[in-house]
Amino acid sequence: MSRLVMASTSRYRAELLARLGLPFDREGPGVDESHRPGETPRELAVRLARAKAEAVARRYPGAWCLGSDQVAVLGDAVLGKPATDDRCVAQLMAASGREVVFLTAACLANVDDPFLREHVDETRVRFRELAEPEVRRYVAIEQPLDCAGGFKCEGLGIALFDRIDSGDPTALIGLPLIWVARALREAGLDPLGETAIR
Repeated sequence: MSRLVMASTSRYRAELLARLGLPFDREGPGVDESHRPGETPRELAVRLARAKAEAVARRYPGAWCLGSDQVAVLGDAVLGKPATDDRCVAQLMAASGREVVFLTAACLANVDDPFLREHVDETRVRFRELAEPEVRRYVAIEQPLDCAGGFKCEGLGIALFDRIDSGDPTALIGLPLIWVARALREAGLDPLGETAIR
C-alpha cells in the first residue's frame, strides 16, 4: 500500500483523518499562508491546500500527500484564527444574526502521479442573535482561539447557531472526509480495504 502523509500539524485534521482507519504520517508543510492581492477566498483556500500537499509530496516521492485549508468569510471579510479571547469575542459578535461561509479545500498529490485531486466544500453557518456575556462565557469555556471563525462546531460552539447547511459535516471541522475517502479510494488507499487498520 502506498504511504499517506498529511500535510498538516493540525490536531483537528489528524483526528478527522484517523476516523478512516488508514495509517498516515504528519508533516508541517511550511507554506506561506498570506492572502495575495485580488485573490478570492475560494482561490486562497484552493491555492493553500494545493501548495501544502505539493510541498510535502516533494519531500516524500511516491507517497500520497493530503493538504487542506479552510477560509471563513463574513460578508466581504475573511475571518482568521482569532488567537486572543478579545478577538474571538469580537469575531463571534460580528457574526451574530449573520451567515458565515466556510470554504474547506482539500488536495491529494503525489509527485509520481500527474493527476492532482482537489475539492472545495462550502458550508454555510447561520449564527443566532448572540449576547456578549454568553459569547464571553463560550470563549472562556472552549478556548477556540486556533479555529477559523472562533468556534468549535463539534463542541459547545454548536449552541451559537441557528443552522448549518453543508454536504459534508466534517468539512466545517477542517477536512471534508466524504471527498477525502473517495479520493483515497481512487488512489488505491481504501478506508474499507483489507489494509486499513482498526
